[in-house]
Amino acid sequence: MDMPTHIDEILNSARRVLKIEADSLVAMADSLDETFVQAVDILLAAKGRVIVSGMGKSGHVARKIAATLASTGTPAHFVHPAEASHGDLGMVTKDDVALMLSNSGETPELMSLIDYTSRNHIPMIAIASKPGSTLMKAANAGLCLPPAPEACPMGLAPTTSTTMTLALGDALAVALMERRDFRPEHYKMLHPGGTLGAKLQKISALMRPTGALPIVTPDTPMVDVLLTIGKYALGVAGVVEDNALIGVISDGDVSRNIEGLSEKRARDIMTTAPKTISTDARLQEAVDFMNIHKITMLFVTENKKPIGAIHIHDCLRAGVS
Repeated sequence: MDMPTHIDEILNSARRVLKIEADSLVAMADSLDETFVQAVDILLAAKGRVIVSGMGKSGHVARKIAATLASTGTPAHFVHPAEASHGDLGMVTKDDVALMLSNSGETPELMSLIDYTSRNHIPMIAIASKPGSTLMKAANAGLCLPPAPEACPMGLAPTTSTTMTLALGDALAVALMERRDFRPEHYKMLHPGGTLGAKLQKISALMRPTGALPIVTPDTPMVDVLLTIGKYALGVAGVVEDNALIGVISDGDVSRNIEGLSEKRARDIMTTAPKTISTDARLQEAVDFMNIHKITMLFVTENKKPIGAIHIHDCLRAGVS
């Protein structure tokens, strides 16, 4: 059945916008040159912070870029250009680097910041679409957006230009992360709260300790194995020989070997080559691993010796899924 005309029109409009903006991002990727490298080097050399500024829609994008930089290892904050000339220039120091955004490169409110950075020899990076603009001429590194139509049907509302600017800010942040060798443990320090912080926690922060592990030997009678599984309520018992984990017995193993079970020992029904994880692994890795192998619990080992355990419910309670 054909869709009503207005539905087609709405979807076609949305697809047109997305295609225009997607094409602009491809064009920008192709246009990058050594100036981008220069901008990254300037940012890396900064002893202070990255001062990000822009007016209007560029200001909203500037706030997001500043937040992304700050959360990925590059200290940064947003300074409103209109407020800068009313005292906020005092937030900018000679150790800082300025990153200024303006599609036209002629935003009047940026002029006091441009003058201030120039007089105090503060490096300045510009993102604009006009290479001959005041902002680009004053910049130590000018990142020029490639020619691209705004997705707005009137060609007036900042759409394509703000998308390109935002993406270029992301590109700078990621390049800086990689140059700084910014790793998950650094990311965790800056994101301690919420689900993200939980996912980045190491297993060692949440694992059940050695004294709370359901451990049996290969010769343990199955009657005692069942008591051990019930006591620790993990649905599993680990089989240890010479301090090494050599197998596990799950509820499933018990069910599959129920006939004559009381006459058997742990070695008779255990699953060998048990799935384990290290203390350095992160909670999200543990959850992903358990989901892939369709298990609910992992022993944490060190040189094959069980030193802890992590259950899927522990991870879920911590907010990791």
